[in-house]
Amino acid sequence: MAVIVEDVRHVAQLARLTFSAEEEQKLLEDLNAILRYMEQLNRLDTSAVEPLTHVLDQGNVLREDLPVPSLPRDEALRNAPARTEALFCVPKVIGER
Repeated sequence: MAVIVEDVRHVAQLARLTFSAEEEQKLLEDLNAILRYMEQLNRLDTSAVEPLTHVLDQGNVLREDLPVPSLPRDEALRNAPARTEALFCVPKVIGER
């Protein structure tokens, strides 16, 4: 399957892009080179290759999600720049016009 100039123009139109004639020709060549490479890959025998979910054989690097008690209210509010007895005070961000 080869890409033709009309295909390049159609995709460009869908993406709302404009290209000069030279750019269209370069894209045409690049896309056809990609397709030729994909054809070459499709000829490879991969029947003995195990399917992968990731390129690297790497386990989960995140910590286990365990429930832990939260900070006591006084400790959480200790470094607040402005507070009431039990709440953080923040600047008003929604107001009337």
